[in-house]
Amino acid sequence: MGNFRLYLAAFFCLLFFSHAVFAQDGEDEVIKIDTSLILVNATITDADGKPAAGLKRGQFRIFEDGAEQEISVFETQETPFAAVILLDTSGSMEARVSLARSAAINFLDGLRPDDSAAIYNFDTKVSLVQDFSNSRDIAEKVFDLKAAGYTAMNDAIFKAAQELGKRAEKRKAIIVLSDGADNRSGRSADKALKAASAANATIYTVDMSALDTGGKERMQSQGALKNFAEKTGGVFIPTPGGNALRNAFTNIVKELGVQYTVGYQSTNTKKDGKWRAIEIKVARPNLNIRTRKGYNAPKN
Repeated sequence: MGNFRLYLAAFFCLLFFSHAVFAQDGEDEVIKIDTSLILVNATITDADGKPAAGLKRGQFRIFEDGAEQEISVFETQETPFAAVILLDTSGSMEARVSLARSAAINFLDGLRPDDSAAIYNFDTKVSLVQDFSNSRDIAEKVFDLKAAGYTAMNDAIFKAAQELGKRAEKRKAIIVLSDGADNRSGRSADKALKAASAANATIYTVDMSALDTGGKERMQSQGALKNFAEKTGGVFIPTPGGNALRNAFTNIVKELGVQYTVGYQSTNTKKDGKWRAIEIKVARPNLNIRTRKGYNAPKN
């Protein structure tokens, strides 16, 4: 009888764990962990655009839908991060694949010993180029990438968010190098954004459009890239070249290293899947606070 009770308890524990961690309703669903802990990474700069260092926990207040929350997690600059670099290798990127590859190499050069990064390329499909590692060396496979096919950017961001959701690091980032013209994804931009939010991933987007691209096509492409960055607290970087691109990636690595991570247990326990707005306030004047706008609550 005692053994039977042990087996029964183990069965229900396994059942609960499977539901909480791996509950998926079809391929499109994000892997979710059933927890009310909300983590928010904030980039805070002064009036001159320099990182605002030395802020204390007592200076922070965080709000969800206007209701103040109790801060239970507070971490400063030295927290390691995990990042996924997404390289667009679709046909429209033919003249700029090598430039995107150089940018990825530059990003890896800035990794600290405890940071980790993976590289994926995307065209008609999403493919792993280099798995998570703190190595500053790039896989030889990246030099074989050629531009061909369509652009599945939303699917690539969704995949990156899923992989980051499995990581233990509190700071997570997705870096997208693309001309932004998605024409193949099976998932919408909204679904990709929700996946990034669930993984607490900040998205940085780099416009890789050709300099002579203009008109409505350019506006739509840039609009898609700006949307991903703005809604997750990231940065949109306009069409760069040479030193500008290298400097942009150096700045992204630096920014990830000087963020503040704030966490709280939401007082709203409803699992209704609704959007909840997040706002951070700091008791120090003339600061610019950039973070994600909110998140979608879990849904039963």
